[in-house]
Amino acid sequence: MRCLKACPTEAIRISEGTASIQEHRCIDCGKCHEVCPVEAIYINQDDFEMVHTFPHSVALIPAVFLGQFPEDVRVSRIYDALVDLGFRHVFEVESGANIFAQAKERYAMENEDIRPLISSFCPAIVRLIQIKYPSLVENIMPIKAPLDLSALYCLQELQGRGIPREEIGLFYVTPCAAKIAAVKAPIGEKRSIIDGVINMDSLFNRTYRKIKEQGKNHISKQNRTINLSSDAILSTLTNGERRICLAKKSYSIDGIQNVMDFLDKLENDEVEDVEFLELRACDQSCAGALLSYENRFLCGARMYARARKAAERERNGEVPREREMDKWKDYLLENSRVEPPQPRSMFVLDADRSKAFEKMERINKLKARLPQIDCGLCGAPTCESFAGDVVINRIGLSRCIFYQRHLERKDDITRQECIAAMNAVWGKEDRMSD
Repeated sequence: MRCLKACPTEAIRISEGTASIQEHRCIDCGKCHEVCPVEAIYINQDDFEMVHTFPHSVALIPAVFLGQFPEDVRVSRIYDALVDLGFRHVFEVESGANIFAQAKERYAMENEDIRPLISSFCPAIVRLIQIKYPSLVENIMPIKAPLDLSALYCLQELQGRGIPREEIGLFYVTPCAAKIAAVKAPIGEKRSIIDGVINMDSLFNRTYRKIKEQGKNHISKQNRTINLSSDAILSTLTNGERRICLAKKSYSIDGIQNVMDFLDKLENDEVEDVEFLELRACDQSCAGALLSYENRFLCGARMYARARKAAERERNGEVPREREMDKWKDYLLENSRVEPPQPRSMFVLDADRSKAFEKMERINKLKARLPQIDCGLCGAPTCESFAGDVVINRIGLSRCIFYQRHLERKDDITRQECIAAMNAVWGKEDRMSD
C-alpha cells in the first residue's frame, strides 16, 4: 500500500493482491518506485548496445550526471570513459539553457496577458498540471526543454559536417522516469529526435567502472574539455531558472507535494501578482531525481563547487561551451516552440455532459456515506477515489469494509460475501495466518 498512498494523482489501484497503474492518471514522477520496499516497480531503458549501431553516437548527459562522481574524478576522465564505452561525442544538455532562457523571455513578451508563466522544464510537473490542474494548462510555456534544444543543435551541427542522419544516434542519459516519458511520448510534438534513453544510475555504474579500469595514470584523450557557464551548470537545480529570469515576482518550488500545495493556492486565487514559476517534482530538483546514484545534497554541493570554478574561468576570459550554439541561435529559437499542452482528464465520468454531472452528484452523495479515513483497504487510495470507481462500475460498494458492517447489520450481505469482496482486493491468500 505504500505506492498506493504515495501517488500524487491517485493512479494506483490494488486488485487480486497486485498493484496496477492507471496510465491515464500517471505523470511518471516515480514516487511509487521510490517507496516500494520490494522493487516491484522498475524503470525501463533502451538497450545500451544500440549505442554501437551508430557511427556517430552522442551521449547527451545532464550536469547532475557529473555530480554523481567523487570530487577527485575530473570531467575529462568522465568524458574519456564515455567515449571508451562506445560514444563518439559527449554533450551536456545544459548547453541549451541559454537558448531556453531566451525563448522563455521572447514568449513572455509576446504573451503579457498570461501570468503566472510556468516553466516547461520538468515534464512531471507539466503532466501533473494537465491532469490535476487543467485550469492552469494555458500558463505552461510551450517551449522545448534544454535537452531538446541541445539535441537539435547536435543534430544540426553533425549534419552540417556532412554526416547523414541515419549515422547519428542521440542518446539521453536520464535522471528520472518523467524525462523518459518526455522522450517516448513528447508533449506538443509528434515524436522526439532522440533515438534512445539510458538510465543515469545504470550509466554511472558502467562509467565509474571504466574509470577505475583505466587507472590513476590514465592520460586523457581530451585536449581540452569545454566547460559550461556557472548559470548553465546550476540551471537544473532549484532556483536554477529563477536566478536568471527577468520576472519581478517569481517562486522556485521543489518536491511534488510542495508544488501541489502551492498550485492549490494558486487555483483558489490565494496567491497574487506572480509572474513566473519554476516548479520541479523532485526534492533538490534534478540532484534528487529518482535515478541518481549519489545523495542529492552531495551532488548539489559538487555542482555548486563546479559552478564556482566555472565562474572564475569566465572572469579570466574563458568562453563557456553553450556559446558554441550561438551560430545556430536563430534556428534554435525559431524551432523552440511546441504545440501548447492540453488538459488530460484524470477522471472522465461520461462523454455526455448531463450524464457526467449526474454521476458527479452520485459520487458526492456516496462519498458522504463513506468513513472518510482513506484507509486504502478497498484497493483505492481515498474514499473519494473509491466512490468514483464505484459510480463508473469499476468495482462494487461491498469492497469498503465499513460499508460491509452496515450491510451485515441489515442482513444484506453474508460473511462469505464479505470475504470474497476482500479477496477481490488482496487475493485469496490467507495473510492473517502468516
